[in-house]
Amino acid sequence: MNQKTRYSDAELEEFRVIINEKLDVAKRDYELLKAAIMNADGNDVTDTSPTFKVLEEGASTLSKEEAGQLAQRQIRFIQNLNAALVRIENKTYGMCRATGKLIPKERLRAVPHATLSIEAKQSISK
Repeated sequence: MNQKTRYSDAELEEFRVIINEKLDVAKRDYELLKAAIMNADGNDVTDTSPTFKVLEEGASTLSKEEAGQLAQRQIRFIQNLNAALVRIENKTYGMCRATGKLIPKERLRAVPHATLSIEAKQSISK
């Protein structure tokens, strides 16, 4: 039996739709995180009484740090999704960068920016 070396244009289009949907959600989530970091909603220690100001400032700083880390992760996720769209354009999407074989559709539907098959990822992790 002849093994497929790439996904068909129709299959690539299916993945493009999935990636674009995830990209839209990721961008919205990033904007929410950015707003939390910049305190765009206006709820800050200036809204509380002086008694709680020290506690609120500490919690606010911690929340902003966490939001900053999440925002950085979100940016990397967006970059990975954009890179997957480039691979679709190049018709190299879905190929494992370690083995050169096609990554199963089920994995790509779950993790559309994947560049490694499960087997390759597991062998690297060991």
